[in-house]
Amino acid sequence: MEVDVQVRTQAQGGDAGRGAAAGDAALSWAPVILPFLFPALGGLLFGYDIGATSGATISVQSADLSGTTWFNLSSVQLGLVASGSLYGALGGSILAYRVADFLGRRIELVTAAALYILGALVTGFAPNFVALIIGRILYGIGIGLAMHGAPLYIAETSPSQIRGTLISLKELFIVLGILFGYLIGSLEIDNVGGWRYMFGFGAPLAAVMAIGMWSLPPSPRWLLLRAVQGKASMEDNKKKAIQALRTLRGRSASEKVLADDVEDTIVSIKAAYAGQEGEGNIWEVFEGASLKAFSIGGGLVLFQQITGQPSVLYYAASILQTAGFSAASDAARVAIYIGLFKLLMTGVAVLKVDDLGRRPLLIGGVGGIALSLFLLAAYYKILNNFPFVAVGALLLYVGAYQESTKSLYTHVFQVSFGPISWLMVSEIFPLRTRGRGISLAVLTNFGSNALVTFAFSPLQEFLGPENIFFLFGAIAVLALVFVILNVPETKGLSLEEIESKILK
Repeated sequence: MEVDVQVRTQAQGGDAGRGAAAGDAALSWAPVILPFLFPALGGLLFGYDIGATSGATISVQSADLSGTTWFNLSSVQLGLVASGSLYGALGGSILAYRVADFLGRRIELVTAAALYILGALVTGFAPNFVALIIGRILYGIGIGLAMHGAPLYIAETSPSQIRGTLISLKELFIVLGILFGYLIGSLEIDNVGGWRYMFGFGAPLAAVMAIGMWSLPPSPRWLLLRAVQGKASMEDNKKKAIQALRTLRGRSASEKVLADDVEDTIVSIKAAYAGQEGEGNIWEVFEGASLKAFSIGGGLVLFQQITGQPSVLYYAASILQTAGFSAASDAARVAIYIGLFKLLMTGVAVLKVDDLGRRPLLIGGVGGIALSLFLLAAYYKILNNFPFVAVGALLLYVGAYQESTKSLYTHVFQVSFGPISWLMVSEIFPLRTRGRGISLAVLTNFGSNALVTFAFSPLQEFLGPENIFFLFGAIAVLALVFVILNVPETKGLSLEEIESKILK
């Protein structure tokens, strides 16, 4: 995986060059839609799990609505229900690190869809708590594979003129999935055993993804990378790559243009791959410039999670219940509005021109997060007669989080990979250790996400909601200080300039 991340990073310029040379013809959107849509469903299913879990955690522990004899879940068990898919995603990201280059993007995504289907069905038909957790973990492994394979397949198959836009739109699909999960939760929240439908509805969506990915060709760049690495016949894979490009670009593309595109790709891969023998080992990430990069990138990833972001999304309906919307259906409906607002903010962020710089946007976003968390704490402590304060604080939190993370990363989104926004991480690591550094950042993300989501319910029971949100707010203040003191401005700098000017 390390090899391919760097290959893509360096090869972007080559792609752009070919786009300028061969892209004078009008871009045909017809062959672009499906190679984007089916991988993007992997992101939608990740978001759906977040939204559906919000309502399912209410339904599964209700004496009247769970439809089970084991509804009386402890806070630890409830935490496992919410975070089980995240622990699976952590395992899936480790698995992707080992087998993704062998399988290829297309088969990786087909495998992810199969795990989505299996996990959703096992969870939906779970006869007991253990089976429920097993299903959640299986679904999560699918998340880990999909969040790695989807951005890679889209980046490696889309025309260079619209690559960044398409991969940014994949983020919109994740948020659309969250909203869809909230909607299904709202529809099923009053039905006995409704949590089964909330979790199980992912299966038919994943079946569409599996059929769609099976019908698509393999990534031409992956085919050529395997040949350059000596793991497949160069001539055979060149033919397969041309055939894949013909499918992806449409029948109107001439044979000469496709052949030239393949030859240029081989040259760029060979140029990038030539320097891979000197790639640093895992311990070099903790030395010199790489350590500085990991402290910045890993710190951002860690603070994004431990300021409570996964908890707010996974437990939105539960938070609203404790904030005065006592009926489960009322809490679920308000969660839909929060999902709509998150979708709106994501759309604004995708379209935002990257002209303000990273630091101002990040500082403003983290400041908004801190304010929203202190407002939630104040609501539970002294403002509990004003439920609109809780709703407003949640909206502020969602808006500030979306603004600080998405706007920060839009500029170089085309070199990202994995479950969530990885562009600053992709920017900051030196070339020598970029692959392994990004892998460690991915593990940091999923690990801290799973830990925070699991711990939220027990901590809320132990500390009370006012104290847990005050704790998250205090951590957000630390995050703000971290950004001000440690995160550099990388706007307008090339990857080489970042390495030479910021990390040295």
